[in-house]
Amino acid sequence: MLAYRHAFHAGNHADVLKHTVLVAVLRHLNLKDKGWRLLDTHAGAGGYSLESDYARQRAEYRDGIARLWDRDDLPPAVADYVRLVREFNAGGALQQYPGSPALAHALQRPQDQLRLYELHPTDHKILASYLGEAPGVEVKLSDGLAALKSQLPPPTRRGLVLIDPSYELKADYPKTLAALREALERFADGTVMIWLPQLQRLDATQLPQRLKAAAGAHAKRGWLLAGLTVARADARGFGMLGSTVFVANPPHSLHAQMAEALPWLAQVLAQFDGATHRLEQHAGG
Repeated sequence: MLAYRHAFHAGNHADVLKHTVLVAVLRHLNLKDKGWRLLDTHAGAGGYSLESDYARQRAEYRDGIARLWDRDDLPPAVADYVRLVREFNAGGALQQYPGSPALAHALQRPQDQLRLYELHPTDHKILASYLGEAPGVEVKLSDGLAALKSQLPPPTRRGLVLIDPSYELKADYPKTLAALREALERFADGTVMIWLPQLQRLDATQLPQRLKAAAGAHAKRGWLLAGLTVARADARGFGMLGSTVFVANPPHSLHAQMAEALPWLAQVLAQFDGATHRLEQHAGG
């Protein structure tokens, strides 16, 4: 949706979960010398100023990354993610937040590739000015979901597809499910990571089950689901209660990392007494 700007939400609790998982997956890919390709279907601007009018309007980062910034008891997976956010803030104070492209670029090696897609012209312009000339990086003003056909499988047969739409359009839900199926049909042993908002609406509650079924049928190494519920809905039943990250063909180490990180994050990011976490895994056949 071209009206959507992630700058309003940068660094919130959903970004904390999503980017903790993303860093863990990319660290695992870096354990082997063979290069990988990241296909980011909704890349955004790449980085965000937390002092901008967008970020200050809602200041969602205060209930996200800001709650982790000064702590010294971070679980290892969370500490790794926070370390990269600190490196993105050269002055030491929390003023900037790295989007998925920035975190991936920080972990990219010379043999790795980033394929970054963004449809919002302003965000694409910012992203292109930041990473458009970087070695091994391509920034496209086009539909990332439509790019699956041309980008998968990567030549090295190692890679990650990151699917992170705004879900402000109802069509995003069936498109995400279709994208998972297509990605796994083209690259059955590739890792596909999908972020989902936790909302009180039928589309949002049904999609995780549909993703499980699709991954169960096509993913060689099964799937993992990690979720946080940290907030209550408002008086009208609206609002994002938390979020979920669904990973098809997850790294074998991811479950143990999330089993340690999720309970801690649920406690630290809680906005009400009933905050909780969710972790499920299904091994592939």
